[in-house]
This record gives sequence, structure tokens and C-alpha cells, in this order.
Amino acid sequence: MPTRRILLASALPAVFAARAFAAPADSFQSFLNGFRAEARHAGISPGTLDRAFAGVAPNQKVLERDRHQPEFTMTWTRYRALVITDKRIVNGREAVATNRALFQRVEQRYGVSTGVIAGIWGLESSFGTGMGDFRVVEALATLAWEGRRASFFRGELMAALKILDHGDVAPAAMLGSYAGAMGQPQFMPSSYLRYAVDFDGHGRRDIWTSKPDVLGSIANYLAESGWRSGQTWGQQIVVPAGLEVAGRDVKRPLSEWARAGVRPLEGRWVAAGDTPAGLVAPDGAGGETFAVFGNFAAIRRYNPSDYYALAVGLIGDQVTG
Repeated sequence: MPTRRILLASALPAVFAARAFAAPADSFQSFLNGFRAEARHAGISPGTLDRAFAGVAPNQKVLERDRHQPEFTMTWTRYRALVITDKRIVNGREAVATNRALFQRVEQRYGVSTGVIAGIWGLESSFGTGMGDFRVVEALATLAWEGRRASFFRGELMAALKILDHGDVAPAAMLGSYAGAMGQPQFMPSSYLRYAVDFDGHGRRDIWTSKPDVLGSIANYLAESGWRSGQTWGQQIVVPAGLEVAGRDVKRPLSEWARAGVRPLEGRWVAAGDTPAGLVAPDGAGGETFAVFGNFAAIRRYNPSDYYALAVGLIGDQVTG
């Protein structure tokens, strides 16, 4: 997520040290009391606050994961092997086939391709099968009280309360990751307020159980992030020896790269010759290399990682190809 979560959290198993954390109840209750007053001043109803904070306590698992996030040094080759698995591709093809009519309606409304929507859906929650079981209000309250980025999580907690106050979801059903990323698209509450849509028209923006809302919300996020209809994200290429691969921000027309000896790894170019393209070699010289176009940047607004954006594009290509 743009300021949404750690890059690899949804893709890799986390191993955390087993250490108990003291949870001073008085301090936490004082925090909640102060935050309730702030929320009331912001217009959140007393009933919403009572329901949202009922039974909320410092969550030790949230604190453990926040304080013991493992540091990864990962190559693209390893990351690709972990997230672009045969199982994920098979499941993705089944998900696209089962929901083909829905994908077509979403693509028609937002101009975002089925492949990239499916790629994000697959990476974020394995097509809706693994969205996390933490109570979002409790997780965010814990991190706003004691987390390393308390100010950020205070803002997200207020956003979560606004969602509850609007009636889109009940507190018990507002589930997500330990860091508050919610539902099948793993939106932080602030992203939900900006991008979630009621695609099926039932009066609520339900990114937990409504596939139309899930896929529509992902598409709306990308459309608002600059996705250009009818264009793709990029493709894998072969570069001649000695050609500098300077990264996604150094753009030249695709025809100019072709004159320099760059060619598609398979088939033909997937974009016109005047399309601006940057070259990305995530493992450096000698590794896999990709030409990336403007829509690559739209995916990176969802998660600002080249690894993530490449995986989304490649999964999308495979499940729709």
C-alpha cells in the first residue's frame, strides 16, 4: 500500500521472536478515552464509538509483529519464485473464469484490465482466501497507542471509525492484517475512504465479502492512480551486452530501445513504437529485464515496489493469457 504496509507482508511467512510485552491497561484506557473525545469532536457518533471500542485491548500479537518485523534481503528471482507459483496461477485462472462477466463490467466502467485487477487480488489476498483475521480497530488502536508510527496509525484509526460510522461494515466484520490493511484488496482505512466503491449497488462498500465491490475498488484505485485504458504495464525483454539498464525513470520511445538492440523475450512488442518505456533489471545485469510503460507507475501507487508491480503484471498476464 502506498504507506499501507511492509512490501513483503502479504507474500512471505513472518517469523517473530516470542517475547511478552507489558500492556499497562491504565495507559491504554487513557489513550482510548482521549481518542474517543477526539473522535466525538470529529463527528463520530457515541453509538459507533461504543460498538467500535467494545472489548478492545492492547493486542500483544500486533505489538510483537510490529516490533519484530524481519528484515529481508531478497532477490527478484527468489521473490518471483515465492509469489508467482503454479498454484496461484491455477487459482487465478479459475477466479477469472468464474467471474468473467463481473471482470468485464468492471473493466468497461473503469478502463482497467482484468489481468492487473486479478494480479493485485491474487497477491493481496490469494483471490479472497487470506485477508487476515485481526480486528482492525483493535490493531490500529494498539499501534496508535504504542506503535513505532503512532501518528500514522492515529489517522488510520480515525478513518476506520468514519467507515464504521457510515455503516459500511460492522466492527466485528472489519477484519484485516495486524497493521490494519483491510479486506480482500488490503486497503488501509484512509485508502478505503478514497477509493472503495459500492459496485454492486447494495448501499455499502463491502471489500470483505462482495466480489463486485472488491474488484471495482481495486480498479477504481488504479484508475485514480493514472491507469491508461487500452495499454499494458510492460513485458520481459532481452537487452544486448553493454547496454545500460538505468531503471524505470529513464524513458525512451520503445522504437529507440529497439534500434539499440532491445527485443521482446517472446513474441512481438505489446505497445506501439512511440510508447515511452523504461528498462528495469531487478537483479541487475545478467538477470531478467523488463520494459515498463506508464501503467507500471499506476501499479506502484498501490504498492511502491518494483518487485510487487512486476509480479502483479506477470500474474495478470498468465491468468488471462
